[in-house]
Amino acid sequence: MAITRWGILGAAKFAREHMGPAIHAARNAELVALASSSADRAAPFAAFAPGLRQHDSYDALLADPGIDAVYIPLPNHLHLEWSLRAIAAGKHVLTEKPMAMRAGEFDRLIAARDASGLLVAEAYMIVHHPQWQKVRALIAEGAIGRIEHVDTAFSYDNRADPGNIRNRPETGGGGLRDIGVYTFGCTRFATGAEPLALSARVKLENGVDTWAQVVGEMEGPTGRFTWSSITSMRLFPRQEVVFQGETGLIRVTAPFNAGLFGEAQVELHRSGNSSECWRFPAVNQYVLQVEAFGRSLHEAAPYACPLEFSRGTQGMIDQVFAVATEI
Repeated sequence: MAITRWGILGAAKFAREHMGPAIHAARNAELVALASSSADRAAPFAAFAPGLRQHDSYDALLADPGIDAVYIPLPNHLHLEWSLRAIAAGKHVLTEKPMAMRAGEFDRLIAARDASGLLVAEAYMIVHHPQWQKVRALIAEGAIGRIEHVDTAFSYDNRADPGNIRNRPETGGGGLRDIGVYTFGCTRFATGAEPLALSARVKLENGVDTWAQVVGEMEGPTGRFTWSSITSMRLFPRQEVVFQGETGLIRVTAPFNAGLFGEAQVELHRSGNSSECWRFPAVNQYVLQVEAFGRSLHEAAPYACPLEFSRGTQGMIDQVFAVATEI
């Protein structure tokens, strides 16, 4: 099995707790280097990845010839710059969402990807999880008939941490950029639909959206349907997605942080009190993401989240910011 040698730019908490261990656990990957000037911050990575090389700068890591791919978990406003730098250094790139702050910025990434022949993608892990592949398959086979409405919700409460990058406008914070990518993108992935007309109401604190309600219409292969999204950084934690069709309903109970928020389940309800439930208790979607990246590199397998898909979701977020009314 071909192995992808990975480096990580920065010792972010998410990288330490989730993506670093996932790279180490993936069957076709090896975590070999970390860019961090702090030995204390690098130590937890070295604990689960013995022999890890520590570089004292991002540029030094990008210059390391022993690295094939780079994972970038930096604050949002740095994603585009360092993704382009990594491509220029000849590295394959997996960058946390949002990979760019505006849809048009994805054009630079797409052009750089195409010119380099490298694999460049946004770390949108849910599309690699079997629960979302199951939802997509159920909808495609007409299990709930024509889709009439989709409800999406994602919330958490981080008001006690004002210094968090999600609460700071200068680092590209806000709920829509942090979790709107999930409520928006999951609908696009599962249904193949794109937005038509949207309206939105938002609450702002210190220049970032802490609550957003978006409603509108989307259109996909089965036709038009109504759609709604609630995202918030100031509400009790909630995650749920419901696809309501003419003949049935699909509910995803832990759609985004599967295994952390709760057990990944897909419920199918149809007329006559008929129901089925698929459970995925032992799946790590971050490991699956790393393994899928490696298969695309070494086996030419299609990648479930190409830059074009990520551009579409960012375009939807851009559309919401353009029409939003502050309340």
